[in-house]
Amino acid sequence: MQVEQAVRARRSVRGFLDTPVEVAVLRRLAEAAARAPSGGNLQPWHVHIVAGAAMARLKATMAERLARGETETPAYAVYPPALDDPYRARRFDVGEALYGHLGIPRDDRAGRRRWFADNYRFFGAPAAYFCSIDRGMGPPQWSDLGMYLQTLMLLAVDAGLATCPQECWAIYPDTVGQALGLPAERMLFCGVAIGFEDAAAPANALRSTRAAPDRWLTVVE
Repeated sequence: MQVEQAVRARRSVRGFLDTPVEVAVLRRLAEAAARAPSGGNLQPWHVHIVAGAAMARLKATMAERLARGETETPAYAVYPPALDDPYRARRFDVGEALYGHLGIPRDDRAGRRRWFADNYRFFGAPAAYFCSIDRGMGPPQWSDLGMYLQTLMLLAVDAGLATCPQECWAIYPDTVGQALGLPAERMLFCGVAIGFEDAAAPANALRSTRAAPDRWLTVVE
């Protein structure tokens, strides 16, 4: 597969088959992605692969947390508190498009909460990656995490696998930290569900749009 093909094919999948993915494959992808660039070659990413019994335990723990309505102090704010347009509109539009495919109207708040909770079941994926970083690192190193994760997800496309990056896990950093055995000096960034796409899942009919280049691209000659 050509790189551009993988870039155009990659998307967030929210419905997976329960077909297992070999840990050896997950490890190969994680190791290959470490060729992603990082400033000063710091390579600030720390990656955990979760599968099998460990995945089942984490899903069960989260089901209990959600059933009891338990919350935790988020690791960070996923979005700025005052999100202005056009960013606010883009977030709203993709959310409405997703719930439209799911047939959940805007006034069905309970239905939308139930759907969001499926994040914590990894949308049925059999495995996941978790990415964390030392707390002393700054914004440039956080951008390195993004480059690592994009590289990982493109490699997954090339391997015939689907992914969904999930910042929602930052809402439960204590639960994830305990499950992974993260040291106190390590901060959770996100999870990435990985597996084989369930093409019949309604959510997977979503194709998010991208802003026209003239909204963000400038050529200086």
